[in-house]
Amino acid sequence: MVDLPRNTKVPLWSGSQSRQITKRIVVECDLVLQTPAHFGSGDEAGSLVPLIVDELTQQPLLTGASIAGALRSYLWTVQYGYGCAQTSEGVAALLFGGSRQDNDGHQSRLIVNDAYGKNTCVELRDGVKINSKSRTADEGKLYTFMVWAAGATFRLRFELLITENDDQVQLRQALAVALDGLQTGEVTLGARKRRGYGRVSVAVWYVREFELTNHDELLAWVRDEDTHMTKKHAVGDLFEALHVSTKLEDKRERFMFQGLFNLQSSLLIRAESTVTDMGHMRSRGKPVLSGTSLSGAIRARALKIANTLEIPDAEILINAMFGIFGDEAEDKRTASRVFVEEHLIEGGESEQWAQSRVSIDRFTGGALDTALFDQQPQFGGQVHVNLELRKPADREIGLLLLVWKDLWAGDLPLGGESSVGRGRLNGQSATLTYQLTYQKQTWILTASEAELSVNGDKPRLEAFVAALLEKQPT
Repeated sequence: MVDLPRNTKVPLWSGSQSRQITKRIVVECDLVLQTPAHFGSGDEAGSLVPLIVDELTQQPLLTGASIAGALRSYLWTVQYGYGCAQTSEGVAALLFGGSRQDNDGHQSRLIVNDAYGKNTCVELRDGVKINSKSRTADEGKLYTFMVWAAGATFRLRFELLITENDDQVQLRQALAVALDGLQTGEVTLGARKRRGYGRVSVAVWYVREFELTNHDELLAWVRDEDTHMTKKHAVGDLFEALHVSTKLEDKRERFMFQGLFNLQSSLLIRAESTVTDMGHMRSRGKPVLSGTSLSGAIRARALKIANTLEIPDAEILINAMFGIFGDEAEDKRTASRVFVEEHLIEGGESEQWAQSRVSIDRFTGGALDTALFDQQPQFGGQVHVNLELRKPADREIGLLLLVWKDLWAGDLPLGGESSVGRGRLNGQSATLTYQLTYQKQTWILTASEAELSVNGDKPRLEAFVAALLEKQPT
């Protein structure tokens, strides 16, 4: 090796200036959408919110930036909890590089490729802002949302670069924990994740390591870099395949409601129908309870309960839980801490039943001319209802418990036309989970013909509701 003069500038492509990458770990998976997802650019075409596609191939596109952002956020919240501003610390920064505010932070150790969709189908979801007082649609607040239907598949590829001086154990742990969030459904992708969109799952992982200090493996990486892995690289346990023995301590604080309900009447979340004038919302031909419909009803009922109990800061409390939105609040917008999920309605009938209705002239009491219309609602069936309140306060949990009680008893209708008896549910079983940094508390609710049984600390549930009525410090 030739010694260079002291002040000679070393080229960036020289070996001494390189990152000294000694190993590359490649992980692939087929990501399947469990609920519809919107991957867009943020642009709007009038009242239509379109999807993003590759400009050359016109294929459905899930950008690597979106995937990396979701994984980084998940990894950060697992290690530090909700509500902590991200910095260039912890395993999230170790894996994904310095934070946005850190101009001197190192670059990401993880390469995340763009993913193209297969088995995709575009669905249109109509959205509208509901007036909390009148329970009707606000004028001029209707829009159409384009989504990829549930069942679409995206092939994801990740490549972890390990350099000579890296802490390989921590990097492997960070990668395993982040990707495990995709498998467990904890990581959601795209827009409107708080309203049930973008829930995903992974069935099989493919893992391959390349030891770049080995001549044959270096050539193998060059040769197979753009080739998808096959079944021979499939692994049963991602942590075991990455040689990770421990997970991160989960410091997220949240209260989760997971329940199974019977539909005791018809349900109509309006959508276009080829058979009748209007039908119930469906995804890939199957009836669903949408997260947007559920969250709107829950927010309105929570505000009604707070006002009925004459809580002085009722509106502030609701905005703190469900967020502030709208054009009039552009400078004060906040995200919701209440997350809901969209679920299929299992069983029941919808395609075989249609109802004919007519609009009534309020002046004469007779039928309006040419006002006959047909509807095809969902009759019967079972549906899961899942809610999650992140970074909860006791009084906020108490308020959601009262809302959950109304939903359980059939007093909180969902969807449209609640005035004619639609949208009422009947609770069958539920699991309530209160997760704190160092402990977890669980309640099991089971309904029978005689009574509702609660397996868990009942006084603790009552204390949450009592906290709602306590006078708050000014």
